[in-house]
This record gives sequence, structure tokens and C-alpha cells, in this order.
Amino acid sequence: MTTSQRLPPLKALHAFEATGRRGSFQSAAEELSVTQAAVAQQVRQLEERLGFPLFLRQRRGLQLSERGRAYFHDVQRAFALLREATDTLLSRKRVITVSVTPTFAAKCLIPQLPAFAQAHPTLDLRVLASDVLVDFARDGVDLAVRLTRRSTQRGVTADFLFAELIVVASPALIGAQPLPLDAAALARYPLLDDGQADWPAVLQGQPIRQALHMNQAALAIDAALASQGVAMVNRRFVREALERRQLLQVMVDPVQSDWGYYLVMPTRNRTDAALAAVGEWLKMLANESATPR
Repeated sequence: MTTSQRLPPLKALHAFEATGRRGSFQSAAEELSVTQAAVAQQVRQLEERLGFPLFLRQRRGLQLSERGRAYFHDVQRAFALLREATDTLLSRKRVITVSVTPTFAAKCLIPQLPAFAQAHPTLDLRVLASDVLVDFARDGVDLAVRLTRRSTQRGVTADFLFAELIVVASPALIGAQPLPLDAAALARYPLLDDGQADWPAVLQGQPIRQALHMNQAALAIDAALASQGVAMVNRRFVREALERRQLLQVMVDPVQSDWGYYLVMPTRNRTDAALAAVGEWLKMLANESATPR
């Protein structure tokens, strides 16, 4: 059998790669602008040619089989090389997708995008703001910044960025109250809870009299700026507000936490020069956010 006879049709491989990445025939069909039946047929023909199932058809949806998962990673890498080669040939920008938490996007990343574009004119950085955990193989994401414990996921590396939590409030809320606040004084104020704040750790047994709950650190920061309560947030996100004295650090010691922000990426991506450059830039953003001017 010749090499050309052993190589499956490119259309079938394309259907398989899109399905494995998107997780369903329907999503793959929408991406490829064909019908769901056409994608399913291409994948089925590829399975018949290879002699083993690539997907497990389950009631809850498709799942790559063990051999299918190994094949998918290689096929996806091959298509990535083809796309990169074509972009280089046509002098197009390299598209890199980074998934970050909404707060990191708003407080660190978005303000610096013009500087990134100027420093890296051949790269097109696309930002997805989400707290949802990334499936790198399926979601088309190259790098991610996540609030998490250190990742032990196989095939994924995590570089620590920052984790320091501090307690802050607006001068208008604190008024003439002497600083720093002790636990009894702190407990008299509304406490803003974004899910990461660990108020029992600083209240020393004092009861929480009033708490305002929200699902984003950025919302807690905005509420603190609006004098709605005291917030426990990462220092990196309130650096400018502290410099401008829009917020005050009202307790001296940082709050210890097992959670931190990490730069996460597939281990195989670390050898990609463009992705490494974006990763180093994200690390620089984290360091700049922590360093007083």
C-alpha cells in the first residue's frame, strides 16, 4: 500500500478534528458550514478506514475513545501546522487565543492590549473572558489565566502569577475611623464577598453582621469604590486605586490563601515561540500590576 493510500481523505480528517475540538457533530458542522449528517458520515467513514472507533456515542454526547484521543492530538497539531504555514505564506497575523478571568481581563489585560499590538505586530491576540475551566483540546484556547490551586493536570503546566489578598475600603466609607482596623471595627462594616474572600480568617470570631455577595472580584472592587462595603481582593487588581487613594488598605497583614492566579497552558505549547512570547507578556502584566510606580 502506498503512502497516499494509507493517508485518510483530508475532508474526513478535517471533520474529525473539528468534532473532537468542538465536542459534537452539530458544532463541527456549524464551523465547517456543512450539515451535521455530512460531518457524522465523514467521521464514520474515517473510523471504518482506520478500523476502530474514534468516538464513544453516549446519551450525554460524544466522547473521544482512548485511541481516538491520541489520534486527535496528532491530527490537531497537523492542522495547526497547516494553518500556521498558510498564514505565514499569506503574511497574515498569527491568531492566539487566551482565556482569562473577567477580573484579570478588566484590571490587567484590556488596558494593555494596544501596547501588545504595537510590540507584536505579527500576532492577533484574542481574549476570552470566562471563569469556566478550559479544555485546551476542545475549546481552541492556547493559554489561560485562572484562579485555582496549582494544576496537576496531565500534559498541562501552571506558572504562578500572584495570590496576595488584602482588605480595602474607600475613604468615604471609613471616614475618621483610625487605621488599621481591628477585627471588632471591621465587623461593623458591610463585607463584600466575591467567593474568594475569607472573612472568618480576619474577624477572629467576630460575627458577620452584613455581607453583600457577588460572583466577580471586579464587582467587589467596584462596590468598594462606591463605598458599599469592605472588600478582600488581590492587591494586583487595586494597585492604581491604592495609589490614587480611592481605596485604602485597612488591615496591615495580607490574608493567606491556598488559591492563586496561574498562567496555564498545554506543556507542548511551551516550545512555540509565539505562545511563549504571549506567556511572558502575561507574566509581565502580573508583575507590573504588583509593582508600585
